[in-house]
Amino acid sequence: MASNACPPPIKATSNGAFQGDNPLDFALSLAILQICLVLVVARGLAYFLKPLRQPRVVAEIIGGIILGPSALGRNKSYLNAVFPPRSLTVLDTLANIGLIFFLFLAGLEIDPKSIRQTGNRVLAIALAGISLPFAMGIGSSYVLKQTIAKGSDSTSFLVFLGVSLSITAFPVLARILAELKLLTTNVGRIAMSAAAINDIAAWIMLALAVALSGHDRSPLVPLWVFIAGCGFVICAILIIPPIFKWMSQQCHEGKPVEEVYICATLAAVLAAGFVTDSIGIHAMFGAFVVGVLVPKDGQFTSALVEKVEDLVSGLFLPLYFVSSGLKTNIATIKGLQSWGLLVFVVFTASFGKIVGTLVVSLSCKVPFNEALVLGFLMNCKGLVELIVLNLGKDRKVLNDQTFAIMVLMAVFTTVITTPLVTAVYKPARKGRISDYKYRTIARKNANSQLRVLACFHGSRNIPSMINLIEATRGVQKRDALCVYAMHLKELSERSSSILMVHKARRNGLPFWNKGQHADSNHFIVAFEAYR
Repeated sequence: MASNACPPPIKATSNGAFQGDNPLDFALSLAILQICLVLVVARGLAYFLKPLRQPRVVAEIIGGIILGPSALGRNKSYLNAVFPPRSLTVLDTLANIGLIFFLFLAGLEIDPKSIRQTGNRVLAIALAGISLPFAMGIGSSYVLKQTIAKGSDSTSFLVFLGVSLSITAFPVLARILAELKLLTTNVGRIAMSAAAINDIAAWIMLALAVALSGHDRSPLVPLWVFIAGCGFVICAILIIPPIFKWMSQQCHEGKPVEEVYICATLAAVLAAGFVTDSIGIHAMFGAFVVGVLVPKDGQFTSALVEKVEDLVSGLFLPLYFVSSGLKTNIATIKGLQSWGLLVFVVFTASFGKIVGTLVVSLSCKVPFNEALVLGFLMNCKGLVELIVLNLGKDRKVLNDQTFAIMVLMAVFTTVITTPLVTAVYKPARKGRISDYKYRTIARKNANSQLRVLACFHGSRNIPSMINLIEATRGVQKRDALCVYAMHLKELSERSSSILMVHKARRNGLPFWNKGQHADSNHFIVAFEAYR
């Protein structure tokens, strides 16, 4: 009887090693060790993969697989010491909290106004990138059910496979475009808008799949879950935008955002997650809806992203990849049949996305080179694919072998995206460098106005830039000089960079809104003082 007794619940904190306690037997110490290990492995892999121009999500997925039973977890002593079964509840809870806030950030990156302005061409490309892979995913589900997933629920398995193959990871795609410096190009704009439409459609289909995946319940339950989910979205559309618009109006340009507004937003995200989790959909759906509906105008959204982004993306989100890695055991893929199914799934997913996007893009008169690149970009899976697979695994729709095959498919399609795009797409330069090599500031008419474009990265560049302008001006006429000052901002993988691109599209200016210049901005003050 003693062997069947449940282990005692894990306590939060220890009394210390000097009093005979093993720190790894307590939740806090064990969670700290797990987080540190995850950060070291993920950042180390990201450093080595950076020369290959891979997004950080690839390093984090591979790091999770390495820490799980596929690699290091083969050593049972390590697995029981660092990731014992009793600690997985705490790890999963932290990982899902990070996932909730990351999906909120992903929603903030999607601008409904930009999507509405994209036109029929982008909508057609997005629908093609969903429909053909979804149909091929349904076909793949029948093949898998006949081989390695015989006991799976038919309807749920069919929908999960269709969503898995048709999804495009908008957050990962945005970061790949930022890494390749394509965010503001024509290809980048089409890909971002199409991926945003794809993402929203995929989340709707996934919510339906989750609703269908309940067990031992009335067949009417999925219907009630779906109706309640639609009711939540309608209420959110009516309530959230006016409240956040009022908050944004209270945050004046050039002044710090008050803490109460940040706290209220985070509480709203958690409350929305609680509601959708209570309905029977995952808590991340509520957070994503809130993120999409928050107005993107003003400085409130940017301040919100800057305060939340680093903690979520740098600390909590990698835990989600480890949580996924602990469920992934590549050793379950055994024999020629299983590896053949992996190749089949990868081919099906890639063929559906690339060919569907390519054909419709060409019919919309997109050049072949750009159409092919759009197909490669829309084939990116990454984190969003992992979320879908984890939901399927947790709800017993996907077994261990199917889950492992689909995770490897997600890793492969994400890894090949950047090399394929860089190999195919090389934007033409608008001018040759040699044309500008021997230019001087000498003018035919010495009395004409001299116009100077002064570019600077930060405040440290301004004194030397002003000295150079002063030396260029000469001593004859003070009014014969016109300076255009441009503050250069690097579009990195951060969510704030994606928001900058949305603002640039709407108002025609790079990053500052028309008619809303902050007089307290020290850059502007420096040039006005010189004037």
